[in-house]
Amino acid sequence: MVEPTSARALRQRTVLDYVLKAGSASSAELAEVVNCSIMTIHRDLDELSTRGLVRKFHGGVSALPTSIFESSSAFRMGRSSEAKEKLAREAIKFIEPGMSVMLDDSTTVLALARLLSDFGPITIISNFRPAIEVLADCPDVRLIILGGTYSRTHDSFIGIPNMTGIENYAVDAVFLSTSTMHDGMTYHQEHDVVLMKRAMLRAGTRKFLLLDESKIGRTSLNRFVPASDFTDVVLTDETPDEVISQLREVTTVHVAR
Repeated sequence: MVEPTSARALRQRTVLDYVLKAGSASSAELAEVVNCSIMTIHRDLDELSTRGLVRKFHGGVSALPTSIFESSSAFRMGRSSEAKEKLAREAIKFIEPGMSVMLDDSTTVLALARLLSDFGPITIISNFRPAIEVLADCPDVRLIILGGTYSRTHDSFIGIPNMTGIENYAVDAVFLSTSTMHDGMTYHQEHDVVLMKRAMLRAGTRKFLLLDESKIGRTSLNRFVPASDFTDVVLTDETPDEVISQLREVTTVHVAR
């Protein structure tokens, strides 16, 4: 008997919601949550993993990031939401009507996109599908979408910079975040994402890095750029004083309160 697509989709949605909330779970635990067989749950986890929403390990799955793997945008949207909103409120102080702005595919910068929905006239360039959806119906926003291959993990369009059109733009300000920062260097797990972010950085006259304290003091697989490559760094007020002092030696630091 063929299982209805709607039933499978509902079960997988329940499984995904559980993993996103818990961070990780075993196959047996998930089979119990949705009341299905281990064989069925393994098929579901295979599909969710293929879609880039979870990462499989022996006996279960995880949505948590590591130094090698970035978590999905769905997982990241549920993390540090208060800190992201705080960073966005500080960042918007540097945006004025009539400006051109580029936004990356981080959930941190998505919080800023939400504040820009009734802020205009303004030109916004982005590769992040959720940001595009937030801004698509805003009459005072001229929205430019960067191309590339769609990444389900990041919910964005990523590609070789000279193939996406990104290098054709010069904007007043670019707003980025990244996975980790340690000792004045920023990092990200994925090389393709690093290339995209570097191209975005080159497009901006003023270059903003938005980071909450949970990303500081750790590294990831790929070096992105030194913090000194940003004209401005926006941090949350929970960031250690020594980190703020270190960054102030190489860039302008704004503390979001």
